[in-house]
Amino acid sequence: MTNSNHIEPKNIQQMNWIYTIDIIGTFIFAISGILAAIDKKFDLVGAFILGLVTAVGGGTLRDILIGETPVGWMKDVNVLYIIGLALPVAYFFKQQILKLRKSMFLFDTIGIGLFTILGLQKTLSIGLSPLIALMMGVVSAVFGGVIRDVLSNQVPLIFRKEIYATACLAGGIVFLTLEYLFGTSIYSMLVSMIVVMIIRILAVKYHWSLNFDARN
Repeated sequence: MTNSNHIEPKNIQQMNWIYTIDIIGTFIFAISGILAAIDKKFDLVGAFILGLVTAVGGGTLRDILIGETPVGWMKDVNVLYIIGLALPVAYFFKQQILKLRKSMFLFDTIGIGLFTILGLQKTLSIGLSPLIALMMGVVSAVFGGVIRDVLSNQVPLIFRKEIYATACLAGGIVFLTLEYLFGTSIYSMLVSMIVVMIIRILAVKYHWSLNFDARN
């Protein structure tokens, strides 16, 4: 999920669906951080902080790196409301949420696809190179989870064999290619997001990995 990749749509009707998915992604990412905190027996303050950094960490890091301050979530108080809502939901409905792992995985997958493209677009919009924009897109999507895992004493997902950041990278490359060929459009965003989602879903389903086994 935004990793505070929150957008300020110029055309509210056109971009409303993106903002809606962004908010849902923020909620899901916050839930994942809070559940990790519960498992580690953090107190309420610690759980809120872990939920916050999971939801907005990637976008915050991106904005700092590209010099866009105040960072995105500071311009949208709804982000804090959503994370605040995630706290009691995670505590009181933990078992029900765990039963919805597949649904949560789907929203998470949609979220990383969206955050990759939004982060990439935001970086391009200030005149940085496509290569840097691609890196910032991946940072937007995955580094909230990295911060969550580090703070909860876990090996970050992107450092394991599971394909995660690679899916974001592939989607970002598709977006840059489509933008070069056809210009920026909502269709380029959708196609690129779908590429991220398909790679991520297939990687989990078929246990794809980029693990290099040194054993003979």
